[in-house]
Order: sequence, then C-alpha cells, then structure tokens
Amino acid sequence: MATGRKWKEAGIKMSEAQTGSEAAGSGATPAIDFDKMDGLAPGIVQDARTGEVLMLGYLNPVSYAKTLETGFVTFWSRTRQKQWMKGETSGNRLRVISASTDCDTDTLLFKVEVEGDGLVCHEGTVSCFTRPISLSGKEGENCG
Repeated sequence: MATGRKWKEAGIKMSEAQTGSEAAGSGATPAIDFDKMDGLAPGIVQDARTGEVLMLGYLNPVSYAKTLETGFVTFWSRTRQKQWMKGETSGNRLRVISASTDCDTDTLLFKVEVEGDGLVCHEGTVSCFTRPISLSGKEGENCG
C-alpha cells in the first residue's frame, strides 16, 4: 500500500511518525502499530450512548494524530488516497468521547457522539452495518 511506502521512502518509521505522546488526563498514549497493515490501522466507530457500531475506517499516523489533535475522527481514504474528517461535508462529524486500542495495539476503537442529523453512513443510515448475512445457509434467514 502506498501509505506505508511513503513513510518508509521518507525515512520515517511508523512508530516515529506517531504524535500525541500524552492524552489529556490519561498519561501516555499507546504507540499504535501501523506496520502490520503497511501504514494503516482499522478504526471502529461506536456510538458512546447506545453502543451501536456505526462504521469502520482506516487511519494512518497522520490521521491518527489529527484525530487526537482535533477530537474528531479523521481517516485515511484508501479510495481517494487522502485524509478526510468524517462528516466534513455532511455535518455528521464524529466527536470522540473516548478512544482505546486492542491488546495488540493495531486496532482502534472510538466511542463517539455524532453531530448533525446522526446519519453516519453515506447511504443515509445511522450505521454502515445494515446488510444482514445469512448464517443458516438458507437465503433470507438469519441466525438470531
């Protein structure tokens, strides 16, 4: 992926590209392992109030630093090959209430409050996860 190569070509290790050595009131910010996915880390977005999973996006060291700096989730668009703050055009920005990482420090979880009308998905729904997958093997049926 070009993202990781760009950092490596510039002579910067992913761990050196990380900023935000301290989070407000919580001590040291864990170093995110961007190397496993060639410069990217998945970012899960969850509604802080309801617990509903809203979306998944990818962050690189720059978008991660921007998220920490602004308090709004910023992703790396793999399609457009640029940084984008979710909701910058729709107004449905994702204000970070809390952030954590998994045990391997290669995946992020952002608990957020959605600004605007609350429709996070570009298809006009609250969550991007709206398409059921049948686990029973029978079309049209879902487990649970």
